[in-house]
Amino acid sequence: MAWNLGLLGASSAAAGFVGVAGYVAGGEETENGSRTTTVDRFAFPDDTRSSLATGLSTARAESAGFFDTSVAGYVAGGTDGSSEEATVDKFAFSNDSRTTLATGLSAARRTLSAFSNPSVAGYAAGGQAPSRVSTVDKFTFPGDSRSTLAATLSAARFASAGFSNPSVAGYVAGGQEASRVSTVDKFAFPGDFRSTLGTGLSSTRRQLMAFANPSVAGYVAGGDTGSVVDTVDKFAFPSDSRSTLGTGLSTVRRLGTGFANPSIAGYVAGGGDDSTAVLSIVDKFAFPGDSRSSLAVGLSAPRRLVAGFENA
Repeated sequence: MAWNLGLLGASSAAAGFVGVAGYVAGGEETENGSRTTTVDRFAFPDDTRSSLATGLSTARAESAGFFDTSVAGYVAGGTDGSSEEATVDKFAFSNDSRTTLATGLSAARRTLSAFSNPSVAGYAAGGQAPSRVSTVDKFTFPGDSRSTLAATLSAARFASAGFSNPSVAGYVAGGQEASRVSTVDKFAFPGDFRSTLGTGLSSTRRQLMAFANPSVAGYVAGGDTGSVVDTVDKFAFPSDSRSTLGTGLSTVRRLGTGFANPSIAGYVAGGGDDSTAVLSIVDKFAFPGDSRSSLAVGLSAPRRLVAGFENA
């Protein structure tokens, strides 16, 4: 299913430009505890959950996900609890079978972010290796060859969130430099030139979650400002102007992930609150009004530090 940016928007559901499923991969099932290989799949439009028969190639957390619509989803980097990984697992959407790319990240790292330009490339940005980095790796579809962008993040940063407006730009929002930041970097496609938005997040924060409605807006949810918040900031395309939703997450949350069904809804899955709780909640924000509900069926187990991607 190819993007048709002329049709995406309020009428795209009727035109058939809706997604197939969202995925949530890996993570920790307890605070500083056991990591998992589990990949949960939420089938659109009824949001029913199943778990893939084949999960990640190793039990790991702090990875990031990107995707090529109708082709495959990818889970990049992370940690098994003892060291960072450069591994990139690929899940073919035709049958959700997993392979592992022969060429992984340019360096092993965790707490990275990712964004996608479907049918063109996926990007893995920043992270810790173990010190924070500004590197942005690019995996060109369909061969998955890796290069590293000449334009890095505006500063070495980890615990950010990535989202994209396909064919237009990818974004990396917030995170931790020497301290928490509100910075949003923008990488314009196809040249991958970086700029930094004049208006960043509504607060400095890290450990964020993000999703996007292509050609309409990108959303950055939750995170840690020093305390955990339920805030959802919205960046309207193409102006990148920011507003903040009147209704935030159903609970203060960080360390989860996001995915979306274009023109239908965005989802924020898993994570942890400001105590030691690990959550299985999946919040759903219905487009275009951004009203929030929570799925009756959440993740197959509570987990945080998860990666998300979509076939949409």
